[in-house]
Amino acid sequence: MTELAAVSVTALKGVGAALAEKLAKVGLETLQDVLFHLPLRYQNRTRIVPIGALRPGQDAVVEGIVAGADVVMGRRRSLLVRLQDGSGTLSLRFYHFSQVQKEGLKRGTQVRCYGEVRPGSSGLEIYHPEYRALTGNEPVAVEQTLTPIYPTTEGLTQQRLRQLSEQALARLGPHSLPDWLPRELADEYQLSPLDAAIRYLHRPPPDADQEELAEGRHWAQHRLAFEELLTHQLSLQRLRESVRALQAPALPVARRLPQQYLANLGFTPTGAQQRVGAEIAYDLSQNAPMLRLVQGDVGAGKTVVAAFAALQALEAGYQVALMAPTEILAEQHFINFSKWLAPLGLEVAWLAGKLKGKARASALAQIAAGAPMVVGTHALFQDEVQFQKLALVIIDEQHRFGVQQRLALRQKGVGGRMCPHQLIMTATPIPRTLAMSAYADLDTSILDELPPGRTPVNTLVIADSRRLEVVERVRLACNEGRQAYWVCTLIEESEELTCQAAETTFADLTAALGGLNVGLIHGRMKAAEKAAVMDQFKQGRLQLLVATTVIEVGVDVPNASLMIIENPERLGLAQLHQLRGRVGRGSAASHCLLLYHPPLSQLGRQRLAIMRETCDGFVIAEKDLELRGPGEMLGTRQTGLLQFKVADLMRDADLLPAVRDAAQTLLEQWPLHVSPLLERWLRHGQQYGQV
Repeated sequence: MTELAAVSVTALKGVGAALAEKLAKVGLETLQDVLFHLPLRYQNRTRIVPIGALRPGQDAVVEGIVAGADVVMGRRRSLLVRLQDGSGTLSLRFYHFSQVQKEGLKRGTQVRCYGEVRPGSSGLEIYHPEYRALTGNEPVAVEQTLTPIYPTTEGLTQQRLRQLSEQALARLGPHSLPDWLPRELADEYQLSPLDAAIRYLHRPPPDADQEELAEGRHWAQHRLAFEELLTHQLSLQRLRESVRALQAPALPVARRLPQQYLANLGFTPTGAQQRVGAEIAYDLSQNAPMLRLVQGDVGAGKTVVAAFAALQALEAGYQVALMAPTEILAEQHFINFSKWLAPLGLEVAWLAGKLKGKARASALAQIAAGAPMVVGTHALFQDEVQFQKLALVIIDEQHRFGVQQRLALRQKGVGGRMCPHQLIMTATPIPRTLAMSAYADLDTSILDELPPGRTPVNTLVIADSRRLEVVERVRLACNEGRQAYWVCTLIEESEELTCQAAETTFADLTAALGGLNVGLIHGRMKAAEKAAVMDQFKQGRLQLLVATTVIEVGVDVPNASLMIIENPERLGLAQLHQLRGRVGRGSAASHCLLLYHPPLSQLGRQRLAIMRETCDGFVIAEKDLELRGPGEMLGTRQTGLLQFKVADLMRDADLLPAVRDAAQTLLEQWPLHVSPLLERWLRHGQQYGQV
């Protein structure tokens, strides 16, 4: 029997080139795809409900005799049909109808219809029901299973999708859709056979628990979610193993440079920084590539930990590359590392996409000649960038870079043979459930201690009708010698409009705050202009900085103690938390004012309340995950990761420990089952599983 993964949808009755194109839009190319395209929800059309038993809000199949059909003139003209079955009367209302339709529903006609029951002016009504007139004496069978409602796209009707799934189900069997979970493994985790789960989800029996299905807690969904999470885990494990199998330069623990660095630093690292530093130092001393994620809340001092790691590679005579997602953050690192490494006699090279012509050629030559420390943006990924002896890559804000981009750096290792160690840092705390699943290819360290002297930020939520009071508050703070940020957020995803809004706000605030020096920074400015404005703000020559969210990460001005964020309801919690982290870096009491535009949605209110209640990034991350789901949190719109079909990381978090164990068992005992699983679930993103 042919495997359904190898049979094109064009093999189904009624599927020509035009329909095949529409199906491809929703990822349906083979019969296996059709079977894995599962219903979103179900309707129960398996029994006829007496009219007298109907309740508002219920979806139901009703059968009765037409007692009358009239065109009614209300606010809108409608056809009102009264249906009776001996237990009561129900009205069917049509706003769009034809003369033929009206004649087909004349008095005495027997009708079966389906729709949502609502209270109306004449008792219970169904608007625009699906219906059919019954003729003759032969009984018309009701549906034998719940009716599936599928995810669809323009030009694909539910009827068509049901016909296709019906044909695919007719060909479904253990041989046409092989179950790649060995029976022993399935029994151990109490998982049903794959074909039984798929058959059930496409056509649940009349007595199926609809609530359980709606919440994704049904045994059939559980079976598929387990397999999907398992496959995701396997793809990351495979990545990890392929990287681990490579050689990396073993870097002895450094002594000389860290001592000099510490002497110049002016403070003692926290216990957490020392602990994480020791974990990294051990990894670097091995000849297998380090793959470590360092999570630390805003201001926990990740950069200092990164510097210690860099010094270990530099003392051993190798190169280090540090990469950040934005130019402004990369510049910040460049300034910090130049300041730290210059006294140790080490040069720092700089490479960003905006570097052109001679300056670019000179930077490339400097890197190829072996500049010890190289800082830049994703321009460092490009083919023309050649390192002489790259041993360590430090990546800031990992969720902005895809897995593929991280892997591209492997080719940059010593002589193209040795794989550089990778240290990945993020100030977006990632809930444990997510870290276990999304970063299964990485070891994790957590910086859970803030440096002494950092003050928690007091957060207030204020409606923008009180804008004038807020402006006065800014004036007061600046007159007392403090500095402030005024952040303009995204206007419906348009960077251009946001920059214009920032320019308007800048003009308004400059006029309102006569006598104060106000600066402006946004994404459309040249890197040099941004750096100059930032520098003036740092030096204290500007008291107020109007900015777009480009200042989200890494900007460090201890004297800034007040931040105003306009339209905070447009941002995710993690981003708000990052922005807020720009204040509270000195010893003065700091405040963050969230200036929202009413009315707020229920979700908006919840999110701003969380910001007011806690400054703990991990608590915020957990809440963000509950409110927004994993896709947005991990920045996966950019990386294409975690687009789950059945699984849901929040709902299925309890499965993850078992999934990890099962992935290990499968790799050890049934390695030949791994590729078919990856092919089935990740066909459209199989680069995750194959390196």
